[in-house]
Amino acid sequence: MFGRTRRTSCRGPSKTGRGSRISTAGAFFFLAGTVGLLRFPDTLTRLHALTKADNLGLGLVVLGLLPQAASLRDGLKLVGIWLLGLLAGATVSQLIARAARHGQLNR
Repeated sequence: MFGRTRRTSCRGPSKTGRGSRISTAGAFFFLAGTVGLLRFPDTLTRLHALTKADNLGLGLVVLGLLPQAASLRDGLKLVGIWLLGLLAGATVSQLIARAARHGQLNR
């Protein structure tokens, strides 16, 4: 009883601290993409700023959350969500760019 320290978590503070810093950097990229969406003049530059920053931001958030995953399965789910986000972002940006190029979008 006496002299024993109780471990509340198997994760060290350096892993969770590093993960939170990486996730915060990802949130910063999300914010930068939103600012680019609001500030750039035309559709294609807005789209470029938003997709690049959001893809990087989501990747950093997932990378920051990976050390906190309880199992390999949970980590693979996070990576799968990131890949699905990349695929969806690329598909939607292609559709928006095609519509903008053909003049179907209001500017």
